[in-house]
Formats: sequence, C-alpha cells, structure tokens
Amino acid sequence: MALAHPKNALLRWFAAGALLIAAGTPVSAAEVKVITSNALRAAYLELVPQYEKASGNTVNLIWSPAVDIPKRVEAGERADLVILPAAGVDELIKKGILVPGSRADLVKSLIGVAVRAGTPRPDLSSGEGVKRALLASKSIVLSGGTSSFYLLDLFQKMGVADAIKPRMRQYGPGSGLGVGQVLARGEGDLGFTQVSEFVEVKGIDYVGPLPPDIQQVTMFSAGLFKGAPSAEVAHDLVKFLTAPQAGPVLYRHGLEPV
Repeated sequence: MALAHPKNALLRWFAAGALLIAAGTPVSAAEVKVITSNALRAAYLELVPQYEKASGNTVNLIWSPAVDIPKRVEAGERADLVILPAAGVDELIKKGILVPGSRADLVKSLIGVAVRAGTPRPDLSSGEGVKRALLASKSIVLSGGTSSFYLLDLFQKMGVADAIKPRMRQYGPGSGLGVGQVLARGEGDLGFTQVSEFVEVKGIDYVGPLPPDIQQVTMFSAGLFKGAPSAEVAHDLVKFLTAPQAGPVLYRHGLEPV
C-alpha cells in the first residue's frame, strides 16, 4: 500500500488532535523532547518559546551538529521528534527507528558566504566569481557539518581543491566553533556554511548565498520516533513550526518556509 505524502500524514494527525480539543477533551500540559540540528538554533529559539506560551507545553531542545544526529540515534538516544536533513529522516525510517510516513518537511536552508569584517566581498553573481574568490583568499573556513560535504566535492569539480587545500581550515562538530565565530576572531578571511549560521554572528560581513549555478538547498525535516511518549504534542509542535506565522521568523534567521 502506498504511503501518503509525509507532511500530509502528520497534518491528518494534527487535524484529529484539533477535533478532540474542539470537542472539549481535556488536554494536559506535557513535555516534548526534540533532537535537532544546530542550523535551526536561532529561529527555533525564537519560535519555540512562542509555542510554549500558546500551548502550555514544554519543549526540551537537544542541539547537535546534523552530521552527528544519525550516529546518536542509531546508538540508542531517543526523543519524541528528530529534526535533520530530509535524507537522514528517510534513512532512520528505513532502519525502523522512526514512524513510517511521519516525515514532515520544515524549512529549506541555503549555503551562504561571509568574510571577516572589512575584507573585500567576493563576487557571488556566478560560480566563476566564487572560484576567483577562493583562489585569491588567504584563509578559507568550512564547517564540519552538512554543507562541507557538498563544498569539498564542489571545489574538486571546480578544479581548485589542490590549490586551496593549504589555506583551508575545517571545524568539526567537536570544536565548539562555527564558521562565523572563526571569521569574527580574525582566524579566517572567507567562510562557507548554512546561511542561518551566519545571520546572528557579530564581527563578520555576510555577503549572501552561493549563486544558483552552484547552490545546494538542504531540506530540514522532522520525524517521529516509534514509541514516542509525547507523540500528540510532537504533532502539535510541528504544526506550529510550519504554520504561516512562522514564516517571517524563519526568513529573518536565514531559512525559507516549505
């Protein structure tokens, strides 16, 4: 039997919950536990308190680099929801850890470019402009997260990987440093990571997203754990995070609504 569209499946659950509330069924405040990618931190630190105030529920956010989340989950860590790139959610569903059909797409994230404050801004009108900036830069900074896998492959395809390797630094999940923080400390000139991870950083000049001809869009999605103790609250939270009123907050923090 074919599965319904993932987002539609969750929305049907949300609708059922709304009918129970409308019918006067008592709803007790509860806690929902969410393992989520750092790329969404700034936006969700604004949105989640709004949800808590409106619902009376408590959201326990467990932050992690997206690349580490599958390892943690496969090692046995559990919550109600997990939020990571869509392919990761699909894989955890295949492995029987998440509920089939529970994937709900939340936001789109683009890769952005920033420079140390006062450094000349690169030309982002095309991939060729980015290539010139890479070859001219004295110090290039990448994250250890989702964007870096794509970028390292991109630099190979551009034919610049060997030339820039001695000037490239990559900060893995355990470093505690984001690309923006490294640039702000004066330890790099040109940096690449998810746009949302640059927006809140002081002491850098955010230039813009990669041009369309070399951009990669990452879809961040939620998935429901099998046996989640607060499944209904998790459904309600996803509904809130994908509602139209969340859009302006997401845009302000460098993300795009689905």
